[in-house]
Amino acid sequence: MRPAVLPAPPVPAPMLAVAGELPPRGQDAAWGYEFKWDGVRALAAVRRGRVELWARSGTPLTDRYPEMGQLPAALGRADVVVDGEVVALDRLGRPDFGLLQNRMHRTGGAEVARLAAAAPVTYLVFDVLSLDGRSLLDLPYDQRRERLDGLGAEGRRWVTTPWFRGGGADVHAASRDNGLEGVVAKRLDSPYRPGVRAPEWRKVKHLRTQSVVVGGWRPGKGRRAGGVGSLLVGVHDDDGRLVYAGHVGTGFPDAALRELGALLTPRRTPPFADALPREVARDARWAEPELVGEVAFAAWTADGRLRHPAWRGLREDLDVDEVVVEWSP
Repeated sequence: MRPAVLPAPPVPAPMLAVAGELPPRGQDAAWGYEFKWDGVRALAAVRRGRVELWARSGTPLTDRYPEMGQLPAALGRADVVVDGEVVALDRLGRPDFGLLQNRMHRTGGAEVARLAAAAPVTYLVFDVLSLDGRSLLDLPYDQRRERLDGLGAEGRRWVTTPWFRGGGADVHAASRDNGLEGVVAKRLDSPYRPGVRAPEWRKVKHLRTQSVVVGGWRPGKGRRAGGVGSLLVGVHDDDGRLVYAGHVGTGFPDAALRELGALLTPRRTPPFADALPREVARDARWAEPELVGEVAFAAWTADGRLRHPAWRGLREDLDVDEVVVEWSP
């Protein structure tokens, strides 16, 4: 089989994990485990002492996170492509997706520089795709991790994350005890398959989350009067249609609602392929399905609605067309 070829930037789409459970105890030794980080997925290409970043959607991120340009000394002369997560850390050193929201969709030079100085982000690196011009995509996961650990990509705003051979239940428990999202289980023999959501990688979360497309909003009442009160969201079905998944009215700081109102592009007709409940559609305002967000929720209802969804924030790293059901209803 011919070795995989890593194209020049823009870098390929990252390999993705399926939502699921920990591997059975009898298979545990065949898997590696990483903590799941609550941030924005990003691939970085370092060449001749300069770094360029891309979101999983292919959106360039370099200008949004200028502090990432301060490379660790070990990468000063490297030619490498790595995979990781941009995170904002709270005072306890834990990733906080809410803090990261202030850095998303900011492209102005002066504003970005001010935010980078006041609340810098950190790049958590967990895979390496190419080294010195040679693709590593066909190497098994454990060998890629060993190559990554050997790079010494530590310092400045870069951190190489820990990983563990086996012991999935203990790693999962440690992630819960430390207030993290969960773990990602990866088969030790799995190659890196760009753009593929593969069962060789499993994300095992403590909380159910779902990416959603914003297709409209309902006016607020009380202190939210005159602006956005709740969002109407959807996901794509098996035929690629955007179908209504529910409305989200909790989890928003007031500043987030004001910002969302400015980002929504009005349209006259619903973007959803199916009919909305009459009580929802009655006062709805429709929007072009351009924004992707993330919600936490309890479960899917029998009619395909999110039960008790709460807004977590925008996802600049996801493309609208990527939004499908991540958890079985």
